Amino acid sequence: MRAGRAIPHEEGRHVAMPLGGIGTGNLAICADGSLRQWQLQNVGNHRGVLPYTFFALRVSTWEPPSDELFVLQAQAPDAPATPLVDDDHVPAWQRDLLSAHQGVPATTFRGVYPFAHLDYHGLPVEVGLEAFNPLIPLDVDDSSLPAALFTFTVTNPGPLPAQVWLAAAVQNPVGHDGTTPVDGVRALGYGGNTNRVRRSGGWTSLVMDNAGLDPAAPGAGQAVLTVDAADAAVLPQWTHPDEFLAFLAGRAVYGDAERVRHASWAADPQASGPQQAFGTSPPGQTWNGGVVAPMVLQPGESRQVRLCLAWCFPNRYASFVQFGPPNPEWGPTRFWLGNAYATRFADALDVAAHVRDRWTSLREDSLRWVETLTGSSLSPVEVEHLAAQASILRSPTCFRAADGAFFGFEGVLGASTVMWTGDVGGSCPLNCTHVWNYAQAAARLFPTLERSMRATEFGVMQAPEGYLPHRVIVPTYLRQLWDRPIGGPVEPALDGMLGAVLKTYREVRHGAALDAYWPGVKRLLDHIRGKWDPHGSGVLLGVQPSTHDIDLCGLNPFMGTLWLAALRAAEEMALLAGEPALAAELRELFTRGSARYDEELFNGSYYVQVPAEGDSAEFQWLDGCLADQLIGQWWAHQLGLGYVLPREHVVSALRAVVAHNLRKGFRDFEHPYRVFADEDDVGLLMCTWPRGGRPAVPTRYCDEVWTGSEYQVAAHCLWEGLEEEGRAILDGLWSRYDGRRRNPYNEIECGDHYARALAGWSVLDALAGASYDAVTGRLTVAPRGPGRWPLLLPDGWGTLVRDAEGVRVEPAWGELSISGIEHGPG
Repeated sequence: MRAGRAIPHEEGRHVAMPLGGIGTGNLAICADGSLRQWQLQNVGNHRGVLPYTFFALRVSTWEPPSDELFVLQAQAPDAPATPLVDDDHVPAWQRDLLSAHQGVPATTFRGVYPFAHLDYHGLPVEVGLEAFNPLIPLDVDDSSLPAALFTFTVTNPGPLPAQVWLAAAVQNPVGHDGTTPVDGVRALGYGGNTNRVRRSGGWTSLVMDNAGLDPAAPGAGQAVLTVDAADAAVLPQWTHPDEFLAFLAGRAVYGDAERVRHASWAADPQASGPQQAFGTSPPGQTWNGGVVAPMVLQPGESRQVRLCLAWCFPNRYASFVQFGPPNPEWGPTRFWLGNAYATRFADALDVAAHVRDRWTSLREDSLRWVETLTGSSLSPVEVEHLAAQASILRSPTCFRAADGAFFGFEGVLGASTVMWTGDVGGSCPLNCTHVWNYAQAAARLFPTLERSMRATEFGVMQAPEGYLPHRVIVPTYLRQLWDRPIGGPVEPALDGMLGAVLKTYREVRHGAALDAYWPGVKRLLDHIRGKWDPHGSGVLLGVQPSTHDIDLCGLNPFMGTLWLAALRAAEEMALLAGEPALAAELRELFTRGSARYDEELFNGSYYVQVPAEGDSAEFQWLDGCLADQLIGQWWAHQLGLGYVLPREHVVSALRAVVAHNLRKGFRDFEHPYRVFADEDDVGLLMCTWPRGGRPAVPTRYCDEVWTGSEYQVAAHCLWEGLEEEGRAILDGLWSRYDGRRRNPYNEIECGDHYARALAGWSVLDALAGASYDAVTGRLTVAPRGPGRWPLLLPDGWGTLVRDAEGVRVEPAWGELSISGIEHGPG
């Protein structure tokens, strides 16, 4: 599989594809061939390093005599920094390694998540690498493996035989907390580390332990590096790369593999190799280890070598600052949460054995998903970025506790958050309802994860009065944020509550049972109606806390369209629950509200905000053009709810948003907030004032560019047939994240791998023009031209095909339970 855009390492200095499963932590493979961003120990740390972990290659020929050794990494170019991102950061130890030893002249990266492909140029033999972690939509377990899988293909293009040794070096990470800096082999938590060798089934493994640790310590666990070479040589203990590279340089062509056939613990088949050691590391230090796989390649011959790095760190703790006032009853405890993956595997050896046994099937199923994308009518750029949506779910933004419950931060603290809370850990915990309002990818790729979030909302977070705080406290047996100031905003976010209604209906349409949520939804609706619409006007008034971290006021289309869509969703759920009287009541509210919002807020071009008498203009947008003014209509299209406002006004407002807010070039733009677009970038501003009237203190973040909002508006444009406008937004967004100045696998906002960016999945739905309702089993397709589109249903996935013969579905994985296909509006 060679799909993906070819990116030379000089142009892809920000490319860093995460390798890890859901809730497992990860590392990143970069365009220069390096491994960076080590985040294995249950904490987000974009600057995380695991020194002296690298790949190397030695190539020798007898005639003419030649012997060369290469570190398989290209020298990163020096270039100006990009604001608020650090994916291009090359650790000092890697720069030192390449200054002391020969690297690769150049590399080329191709990626369609979860697969990364690298070609190494300028070597005596041809070398390619495939790296991935299994990703199979709908299969949470097989997409939650704590491992990185590497397959090297080495080809001898020359006329003479070549002796080749492929090497992988790794530092024993056990004991480290994943947070504090590592200096060579020294770090907090290190000491007493051991590296052992095990050989079984044709594989050679380096097992990294630390038996002296408290089993409950955050860094307690195990890691394993394994290679599918029975005769691989292992140097289990060393402290500096020069030692390992000297070991590699000293390999003989024939190392007498028979010496280890009956000694699975033996490290080196070569009698002339250095004396091996297996003792514990000194206090405050760890060991490095490495494996070397030998091969002799005849002219034109190719050989594949597979390596797997597996890990198991079971002790996830609530080691992050949670919102709300101090809770003295917590005491000094960092509450244990655990990891779901650690309930399936005893240790990293268990993980490695599972991966080795199922490598082929895991790869084939993951590849089948990629081929579903690449074999569709999506363009290569669309494939690259839409496939990358899943990487957010498998970054440290998200995790699954030992009981299987799914949780998400807003993002991972990083370069965009240092001004307020540092750059290590999760951003803005936890399950922030108003940010996750935008996220659509999880519900389609892994529906059970979103169902878990709904269970947390209505089973844990919901207050006795019916409202939902917009963050959850973990462990969930602790007191929740009821009647307490929260933060971002202070009071429970109204848009998060409205989104909970919409997300619940989405989950029902994806096959979830309504009765589990319906009582909570009704209590939530009663609270919203009683507080913001006590007179049954159909519109919301008063202080309306929002995702902009401020309180909106008066009539406004942001909260208004979410309210209208929520009324329609609740109406549909009431009908399913056998409550036609409530459904009729909600429909009447919707009808009144829709008419009033349209009458009072549409200015002939777009929808504005009209404050009530006495409302302050501070942090409002008033006559401004808000990018998210039709977010509720975006939701309604995805849920088959029809229009919440007149279509002609909706289309007009969308055209206005693109005309006024899509900025081309930011060199002369004053950034009063965070810089997510600069220089010659194209980006959609959150709010502009094309007719003047910008308040002295405008709505917060108005001058920022949020990818989540861009995806929302672009997808909505595509739903409405505004192809040019939608494409203009997406072209600008994806050009900003093309690897040159920002990472295509890391869209940022308040942190890296930001959850709001998961709105991008709605672009695929809009392009496909398909909507599925598991309640009826009906697939509704909008009129589109001929094409092939990826189709994800609750129990299976495949391809939606439109051609001269009509509309049909081609299954690829699981079951596609479709009772019928019907045509919907364009």
